Amino acid sequence: MKKKIITGSKLWSVAMITAMVTACSAPAATSSTANAAVSTTGTTKTVSVSEQTSVKYADLVTMDADDTNVSWSATDSTTIKLNGTTASITGSGAKAANGSVTISAAGTYVLSGKLTDGQIVVNVADKGTVHLVLNGATINDNDSAAIYIQKAGKAIITLEEGTENAVSDGKTYVYADATTDEPDAAIFSKADLTFNGTGKLTVTGNYNEGITSKDDLKIVSGTINVKSADDGIKGKDMVAIQAGTITIDSEGDGIKSTNDTDTTKGFVAIAGGTFNIQSGSDGIQAETALVTDGGTFNIVTGGGSANAPEKVEEGPFGGGGGGWGGGTPPTDMGTPPDGEPPADMPSNNGTNATGAAPSSSTNAKAPADSNADADTSTTTEEETTSAKALKAGVDLTVNGGTYTIDSMDDSLHSNNNVIVNDGKFSIESGDDGIHADQALTINGGTITIAKSYEGLEGAIITLNDGDVDVTASDDGVNASGDITATDADADAATTADDSTKAVDTDTTAVSNTSVTETTGTTSTTDQSNQSTDANSNARPQGGGPGGMPGESASNSELHINGGSLTVNAGGDGLDSNGSIYMTDGTVIVNGPTDNGNGPLDYDGTFEMSGGYLVAAGSSGMAQGTSDTSTQNTIVMTYPETQKAGTLVHVQDSEGNNILTFAPAKDYQSVVVSSPDLKKDGSYVIYSGGTSTGKAVDGLYTDGTYSGGTKVVAFQSTSNVTWVNESGVTTANTGMGPGGGGGQGGFGGGRNRPQSGTTTDTTGTTGTTDTAK
Repeated sequence: MKKKIITGSKLWSVAMITAMVTACSAPAATSSTANAAVSTTGTTKTVSVSEQTSVKYADLVTMDADDTNVSWSATDSTTIKLNGTTASITGSGAKAANGSVTISAAGTYVLSGKLTDGQIVVNVADKGTVHLVLNGATINDNDSAAIYIQKAGKAIITLEEGTENAVSDGKTYVYADATTDEPDAAIFSKADLTFNGTGKLTVTGNYNEGITSKDDLKIVSGTINVKSADDGIKGKDMVAIQAGTITIDSEGDGIKSTNDTDTTKGFVAIAGGTFNIQSGSDGIQAETALVTDGGTFNIVTGGGSANAPEKVEEGPFGGGGGGWGGGTPPTDMGTPPDGEPPADMPSNNGTNATGAAPSSSTNAKAPADSNADADTSTTTEEETTSAKALKAGVDLTVNGGTYTIDSMDDSLHSNNNVIVNDGKFSIESGDDGIHADQALTINGGTITIAKSYEGLEGAIITLNDGDVDVTASDDGVNASGDITATDADADAATTADDSTKAVDTDTTAVSNTSVTETTGTTSTTDQSNQSTDANSNARPQGGGPGGMPGESASNSELHINGGSLTVNAGGDGLDSNGSIYMTDGTVIVNGPTDNGNGPLDYDGTFEMSGGYLVAAGSSGMAQGTSDTSTQNTIVMTYPETQKAGTLVHVQDSEGNNILTFAPAKDYQSVVVSSPDLKKDGSYVIYSGGTSTGKAVDGLYTDGTYSGGTKVVAFQSTSNVTWVNESGVTTANTGMGPGGGGGQGGFGGGRNRPQSGTTTDTTGTTGTTDTAK
């Protein structure tokens, strides 16, 4: 009888088909609590804090005594000395035959030496705990897994201190029959598998995967290097990593958990450690939740952002534009294409934006990502390689750590919610910097997205704290997609009396995957109370040119409650298909430079009640804040484009500084909203000049402004005042209505310009920019 030989590539084809079928049948992950945030007229409502926002490693993972046990003694263990194709055994519970060693009893087994073509098999009928100590062992099997845990209650692999160990397999496996497809990894376990110790382990998975457990996979400590033809480290029910140094070079995913039938499993939880991951597909992928408490992560996926498919823009009225991707965007980020869909988004004829079927990473062999971004809507779908850095099927929670990411695809991605509580991020992405299909909440941390197609994207985006710096070829921040509500929420919204009934915030049901944040609040306005156009489409009560004709505002929202946000955008700076709410913090927007996009772009309202906002960019689609705001705003439009770096200075009639700002890109409009602006105040705008103050992201504090040219003096007559060189004017008509502002408090974020004294009032000005 001939043996069945299956090559790695053939097995991969089988796995690909299986994955595609599974992906097609899997239900989409959606939030069930979106409309819990919707309020009646004039009333705001706080969304309940979800338990998911505070999930940590310890909430998901428990290590028992066996997991952390690294001790052994010669008298209480069985010694296995490997020698070529044979092994000598001292003690009970193991037997060597035909070049392999079979362990049939629970206990501790200490392995050393070299096995050139053989297998360590664990087959314990009573399912006891087997403790394997790698004490300078090299194990290779040419046609199967080198270590195969067939049956056991649990297997523990200890990397003995000071030792180097290696495990590898061949490129072709021999199976008993055509129905058998496992093992398929150099180290393969059907039982719970734990690694501990302080030694070193090198795993080479030439056939398929490096390390696989069909149950739990835990790493307590050690130095583990994995190189694999497909996935590096995979655990079905969980992958839990407490510490260690892990290096992975994989053609497929780096680390992944795969259980898609039990919502309490299929997660990846990381307490700490050092991770160097180079993967053809996703870096770290969880079928359900991905939680990281800390650690140092260096992740490159799909060859990096330079390998991203080219993105070709479709303008606001159709037609094509230029494209970037695969390479570096323009150095000044001044004229990149704006508004294009991702290149892998199919068009109506089934091709992508480049006119061809979407391509995959040349070195990626993992199943295609079946989870399209929330705003993707096409008549056909194409499978493309998913090469995200951190990816969760449900919630992605980052509680800390340092992340250096260069990803072909999204850098952080969730099919549901992303919660960033802390951490330091340096991101270069070929697509979105951080993407959530539902809610993206940032409660802290330092996030620098140096390259992206879109910086932050989600249906509900909330910034409560932290420092975020975004560079994007398209939108800097994009709140798009709709939140799906439960039937109960929908009924509540339908039956509420919008004009008289107050919202009871204590009785709204919110699940543990709701749109939430751990600090600050999310408040939304019922958009059914907005004005409508002739086609009954919702229109914002103010603002400036907004969405396309016939469009109505969605229930997507952007909330800024604190922290600092700096945006350099080729497309819209802040973009919401619904509304924007700002209560606190500092926001600086640079760009776009073309008139097909705007520094601010919203289809609902922009309610400004606190914080400090400055947005400089083109004027063709410029919007201000809405007249429902309680903090005042000035929108200045210039007759011609001003060069990047040319100071714009605003002061009141007493010489107190409101704004001294050097935009990073060419601009023809500037929006400023500050608690110091008054509805009936008198102001002067200057251009050019210099400041002796300190600039952070172009915004000056302290010092003295002087040498500028007076552009216009005017008196504010409403909470949003539009001005040009001739004085107060009306809002841009564009494709949407105009807007207004108001007055409110300030707090959070960077220090803003404060009052000073005028030192020169003749044609040029000198104002002290003093931060209180």
